[in-house]
Amino acid sequence: MADTDRKTLAAEVREFLSTRRARITPEQAGLPVYGGNRRVAGLRREEVALLAGMSVDYYIRLERGNLTGASDSVLDALAQALQLDEAERTHLYDLARAATPSGRRPTVTASRVRPTILRLLDSMTDVPAYVRNARFDVLAANSLGRALYAPVFDSPLFARRGPVNTARFMFLDPASQEFWTDWDKGANDAVAFLRTETGRAPHDKVLTDLVGELTTKSDDFARRWARHDVKFHRSGVKHLHHPLVGDLALPYEAMDLPADPGLRLNFYTPEPDSREREALGLLASWAGSGAAVPAVDD
Repeated sequence: MADTDRKTLAAEVREFLSTRRARITPEQAGLPVYGGNRRVAGLRREEVALLAGMSVDYYIRLERGNLTGASDSVLDALAQALQLDEAERTHLYDLARAATPSGRRPTVTASRVRPTILRLLDSMTDVPAYVRNARFDVLAANSLGRALYAPVFDSPLFARRGPVNTARFMFLDPASQEFWTDWDKGANDAVAFLRTETGRAPHDKVLTDLVGELTTKSDDFARRWARHDVKFHRSGVKHLHHPLVGDLALPYEAMDLPADPGLRLNFYTPEPDSREREALGLLASWAGSGAAVPAVDD
């Protein structure tokens, strides 16, 4: 591992552990509190060490960014002490693997959407669906997906450069705050998803370039990036405002494509007989029956 990469990883580990430590109070950790003059937010380092069953010196070494050689039992104890959720625990393990002296193979992300997946998108005629990678590049969409995300596809951001990228749209196009009616939650989630991906694929230069671009150009992104929050993208409800059919609350599912590393199928499934179902029917009529095609050129 190059010195620059090692320093970047150490900084990531240090900030991740210190921000997790800062959010837990002694009361939440079940520890007694003596006196009222605490100079740190959350737990002290020695309190984390006590909870994790390790020496203070060893925990300080970990928090300084040195996860080299940390065993699974150590990582599990640390995750329990810091009350990490599933995404945070996975991120900690990703950081530890990246710190292994032998390194690990760069994570390969598929760059093409296979014809079978395009045919699957075509067959999903009554639900909006699209395929994206972990960098939020939209690689393919069915006609209803394009119609639903028309404000994104029509953004001036992508008139001269591709691919369409929902993270760039969210933070660099003011129209995003009208499209996503719950913009703050969407922004928090997007940054947490990207942070999770940097742990999974630390050698993805395109990803790090995207993060650098958004950090430089968007204070909203930079402020959220500094929190070191991580999250899995699996399911939920998106609140959108479409210029033709108005406000929508659409349940969504995000499914990994095992044969295509790094690619994910997203689709929206409104309740039957709901206003959202009716609105998507109107959008489908407007969009016609165009076939799903790749959203970017080779």
